[in-house]
Amino acid sequence: MSKKKVIKNVFRYFWLIVLMFISAINYNLFLNPNNIISGGGNGLSIIIEELLGIDPAIFILIFNAIILIFSFVVLGIEKSSSSVVAILIYPFFVSITSGISSISFLQASDSLLVGIFAGIISGFVIGSVCKIGFSQGGVIQISQMINKIFKFPIAKVNFCLNALILIAGVFVFGLSSSLLGIVVLFISSLVVDRILLGISSNKSFIIITSEEEKMTEFIRKDLGHGVTVFFVNEKDSKKQRRALMTVIPTRDYYKLTEGAKKIDKDVFFVVTDSYQLQGGI
Repeated sequence: MSKKKVIKNVFRYFWLIVLMFISAINYNLFLNPNNIISGGGNGLSIIIEELLGIDPAIFILIFNAIILIFSFVVLGIEKSSSSVVAILIYPFFVSITSGISSISFLQASDSLLVGIFAGIISGFVIGSVCKIGFSQGGVIQISQMINKIFKFPIAKVNFCLNALILIAGVFVFGLSSSLLGIVVLFISSLVVDRILLGISSNKSFIIITSEEEKMTEFIRKDLGHGVTVFFVNEKDSKKQRRALMTVIPTRDYYKLTEGAKKIDKDVFFVVTDSYQLQGGI
């Protein structure tokens, strides 16, 4: 292995350790003290601690270790090994940072504010861990195993498992904790997308208009961007019509939308975020 790859791997593992430490602080500072059930092993550990008095760090370690063993059997060593380090060090960090919840100046009385911060930190950790090629294991590995055995979609299985944990939280802590958990999950998913995809600096437009020439001229001359023409099938028909596609900087979004409406009041367009551009003519 080259020196460059060794340094890269050392950095990856160092960053993973830092992320697990941040995640443990998030757990002990925001999630556990406020009984926020946001699904996953963290949410389940909070429920188990309340019902059985089992230390969260011990439960998280045992829970994830059992899942990892089955994962090695079902998914194989290659797909399962990426979660080994996180499974071992995360419970340790949860244990050593457990006293942080008692630090008064770090406590927040606004539950919604707590949920927002918890969601942002959770999303940052999850997205960053995925981006450097690791996994935290837990419920997502259960979803992967069910997908491998029964061919159910991973996303749907993961949603159902987390929903069951949220429902269990309602019975143990009441509705407010689970509702706050939903806020955490929602914010977390948004942050994960931004971490993995980045914040798009461009918008991609697909435009269908009866004023094709005027629209093309407006985009090319007034906005200074290229236009690609392609054919699409009309609804419930084999007939094809022309569509325009262009990618513009986000700053020109309103210029294009308002200009397009002035050119053709019946214009149809679809706008999506564009994260990577390459080539072009």
